[in-house]
Amino acid sequence: MVIDVERCTGCFNCFLACRDEHSGNDHRPVSAAQPDGHSWIKVREVERGSYPKVKVSYVPVPCLHCTDAPCMDAAIGGAIYRRADGIVVIDPDKAAGQHGIVSACPYGAVFWNAAENLPQKCSFCAHLLDDGWKEPRCVEACPVQALVFGDLDDPRSDVARLCAEKRVEALAPKPAELPPVGYLGLPKFFFAGEIVLGDKPDECPEGVTVRLRDGKQTVTAFTDNYGDFEFNGLEADAEYVLSIEQAGYKPRELRVHTGADPNVGTIVMEPAA
Repeated sequence: MVIDVERCTGCFNCFLACRDEHSGNDHRPVSAAQPDGHSWIKVREVERGSYPKVKVSYVPVPCLHCTDAPCMDAAIGGAIYRRADGIVVIDPDKAAGQHGIVSACPYGAVFWNAAENLPQKCSFCAHLLDDGWKEPRCVEACPVQALVFGDLDDPRSDVARLCAEKRVEALAPKPAELPPVGYLGLPKFFFAGEIVLGDKPDECPEGVTVRLRDGKQTVTAFTDNYGDFEFNGLEADAEYVLSIEQAGYKPRELRVHTGADPNVGTIVMEPAA
């Protein structure tokens, strides 16, 4: 599965479809019924920046069905197994009483069913796939195609094509090998600000050249019709130099760090002498 965070609108249709499929419905041997309080696919709300430069991203998080799954190492007596198609399944009968499986997951994707004394998680709706379905309920319910499901080993599949053509990442904490669930557009650091001309404070200067460099490369942006600019997709804990140029005005330059507030505020350009 590939999850495109930039497409996700936070509608929670995936969560609701999962609840509809599993709440009160026993799908043994794949999964027992899902109780209240479980989120087998969570939607994390990630807020970045400060007013008025704020970004909000929604990150759906199911079980990642890790290639090297920590939950499998914690399981006893074959309580967790990997199917031939790569889906990691918690056996609802063998896993009873094994609370250590919950804490073994670094992504918080395994939940404890206190009533049944059982760890539970997303199964990619394996019972439906076995019945001929092409995708899990969460994928089917997504109205913006933010969730893409398919056979990673089939180069003709949409999910394999995305992995080949785009920069698919793992969710943090990043494992040594990309898990079967990868992400596009995970929230990164950004810088944003606005330009004001000192002699024309009531105007919004469009097309002002703004450059961001880190010693390795330089990225160029231009202010929009509000005088705003933005650089997204930056690395964590990195130093950058921000330079602004506009014909007829003194150039400006300042140092910025991705560990600080990404809103660099209002930068005033004074007329050249």
